[in-house]
Formats: sequence, structure tokens, C-alpha cells
Amino acid sequence: MKVDEIRSLLSNNGVAYGTLITAPSPHWVKPLSGIGMDFVFLDTEHVSLGPDMLGWMCQAYGAAGIAPIVRVTSPDPAFVSRAIDAGAAGIVAPYIETPEQVRALSGAVKWKPLKGERLEKLLAGEERPEPGLRTYLDSRSKDLLLLPNIESVPALGRLDDILEVPGLDGIILGPHDLSCSLGIPEEYGDPLFKKAVKTLFSKARGKGLIAGAHFMRCGETALAAEWVRFGCNFLIMHGDIVYTVDGLARDLAKLRGASKGYGVSIAV
Repeated sequence: MKVDEIRSLLSNNGVAYGTLITAPSPHWVKPLSGIGMDFVFLDTEHVSLGPDMLGWMCQAYGAAGIAPIVRVTSPDPAFVSRAIDAGAAGIVAPYIETPEQVRALSGAVKWKPLKGERLEKLLAGEERPEPGLRTYLDSRSKDLLLLPNIESVPALGRLDDILEVPGLDGIILGPHDLSCSLGIPEEYGDPLFKKAVKTLFSKARGKGLIAGAHFMRCGETALAAEWVRFGCNFLIMHGDIVYTVDGLARDLAKLRGASKGYGVSIAV
């Protein structure tokens, strides 16, 4: 899907589904476009993707009608601008904890190409953009999503202020890091974690914003379905590495079980 199609889907109470892709092989693009994948998640925070490879992947998936959503290395507007220039349709910024961070990211996503003192004054509300400039900026950014990661207790505590930042399209739950910040690593069934997730999703949806999550618990789709019931409407399902390893482990176990006791003798 293109970003405008994703927006339309979500505005009609639909759910957008994507997956993490780490492999740069061109052979991923066509199969993914054939199964109805709405977007792909390209992660430069934890995956070694250089700018050239990231640009190739963004252009390939974008041309196939699958929105490339890029997580930048750190919440730095310079990294955001670079990802957008590469062809990103959406930006995920890791470990956001303050509205000031989101405001700076909004400047890079929604106010590009403005920079420097003029941008700072516009973001601070000290100046207003001329009508022609506002129309120009809106046209350039209408197909770009800004989706910061909420992954810590401090971020939850400032969530109301974060959600008020102009230009924000939604948030993405980082379940692993949030569970660690809460002191209950990977205890996703813990009432404390569930309460945090419900709060995050309900507040985002209440503002008419995207409520996303990256789900990495292999084989536990019931948990992902629970998050959707809580209000998640932008779900990143696992990743190519997870699916490959899970499938190999399952089939190897079956094959070893089926062939147990059978040896191969070679006549010399």
C-alpha cells in the first residue's frame, strides 16, 4: 500500500500489517507484494544497512506498492532527512522520551527542506509559515509518516505531551525495551505491562493517531491478536530472520524425528 491507502484503511478502523525485512535480496519484493503486505519495516538501528542498500530497498518496495517504513539509527533529524531522501515513506525513531525530541523529528519530516533558525522559530510557534510555503510543505509531506518508538517508563509518563506535538502521525510500541524499563523483561502477560500497552494504544487512538507495535514473539499470534483488540492498528509482524529460523527449526525437528534409527550405509 501507499501511505494514502494506509491512512484510508486506518481511518475506516482497519489494521495495516507489515514485517521486518533485513535481507537485501530483490527476490523478497515480488512475493511480499503478492500476499497483501501493506508495508515493510526496514531497521537501521539494529541491522547493518548502509545508505546505498537502504535506498535500493526503499525504491524497490515503494515501486512495488509496499510502503517502506524506516527506523533510523537514532532520533537525529539528520538521519531522518537521509532516510527520506533514500525513499522512506515513514520514519520510526527509537527510544523517544520527550515532546522536544518529537518536535525536532517533525521538523525533519513535515517541514523539510527548512532548516536552521527559520525552522526553529516555526517549530517554536514564534513565526507562522506564509500560505504558499504551508501549502508547499503539506504537499511534500502528505505521504510521509512520523512514528516514534515509545519504549520506556519516562516516555509513558510524558505520553500526553508527546501526542500533542504537531506533525505526529502515531506511535510504535517497543515491547521488549518497554518491558525492561518496567522491570519485567519480556513478561508480556504481566498486568503491569498490559496496563501500559492499553494506555498507550487507547491514548493514541483517542487522538486519531496510529497505534503501532513490533511483535516478535514467535508462535504466539494470540498475543498479537490481543494487542489488536487493545487498539493496535499498525502491526509489524516478526521479521524475515524469525520466520526463516522458526521454519527451519520446525522442519529439522520433524525430519530428524522421522529419520531416527535410519542410517545411510555406503558400499565401498
